[in-house]
Amino acid sequence: MSHEPDRDVYEDGAEEAPFKPLTREEAQALRAKHPPLSPWRVVMAQAVAGLVVAAVWYAITGNGGAAGSALYGAAAVVVPGALFARGIARQTNRANPGAAVFGFMLWEFVKIALTVAMLAAAMKVVPDLSWPALLVAMVVCMKVNWLAPLWWGRVKNNVARDNR
Repeated sequence: MSHEPDRDVYEDGAEEAPFKPLTREEAQALRAKHPPLSPWRVVMAQAVAGLVVAAVWYAITGNGGAAGSALYGAAAVVVPGALFARGIARQTNRANPGAAVFGFMLWEFVKIALTVAMLAAAMKVVPDLSWPALLVAMVVCMKVNWLAPLWWGRVKNNVARDNR
């Protein structure tokens, strides 16, 4: 097996092509083909999911306390998520990767701290608190993030369809 100086050969014999940086035009074409998903769309989808869960709890139980608990559980995900999205979107120093990582970690910590504070306050804030309704709404709202790749694929497919 020959080893070319510009290729890496792994233990299993597979070779890796050398890294080639993209030109400005190639990068723009790649961004057009794969547009980023706005974090605000994810936050909005979480809010809608929370409203749906609250409506389902009300329909099943007929209890406004359970529906209110579900709404508060959704708010415990949506409000910190919106604050996180706003904080990340306002970052201006995109040239410094270290500052970007620090900003991401800072806003993630703020999001977690606010969620914990909202959960700690739930017993005093929500009348007739139903922990199962609150927790189910939180889990459903958090799992909406898993739908983001599906939206990204839909956006990509819509762009491809529009370019025909």
